[in-house]
Amino acid sequence: MKSIKILAVAALCTLAFSCNKKEETASSAENLDSAQAKTVVDALSQHETPEESEMLKEAQSKPLTTIAFSETDHNFGDIKKGEKVEHVYEVTNTGTNPLIISNVKPGCGCTVPDYTKEPILPGKKGKITLHFDSTNFDGSVNKIADVFLNVEKAPVRLTFSANILP
Repeated sequence: MKSIKILAVAALCTLAFSCNKKEETASSAENLDSAQAKTVVDALSQHETPEESEMLKEAQSKPLTTIAFSETDHNFGDIKKGEKVEHVYEVTNTGTNPLIISNVKPGCGCTVPDYTKEPILPGKKGKITLHFDSTNFDGSVNKIADVFLNVEKAPVRLTFSANILP
């Protein structure tokens, strides 16, 4: 039985990395028991690509600061298949050094980021907008975007969900 669980985790991880859709594979883990699903999600979140590693190094090479997000999760609710929606996440620089958002990396090509490119001074706000195209989806979806910035615990993960109706 243990070998079957290991094979299931390996198959899900292989699928995740070949499709570059980590968050969708993690949600596929719903068919596994909670311990198995946690193993899959942990394995996926610990895997860092060389590109992500470089983005993290770049972000943390700047003097670190602290931040506060207005929210890190958004629910679009019901939307029609093919509808394009967007949500703005506000980030406030609560530290003493300028906040620099060096990159925003969505989990898949259905999500396109736009974000404040210039340094955000202490006490000021910046924006990260995630644009989502629902054309290729049905039913419940959960998406992610990793934000690389000069804070201690980077990247920061933004998420959103929607229920895609026909």
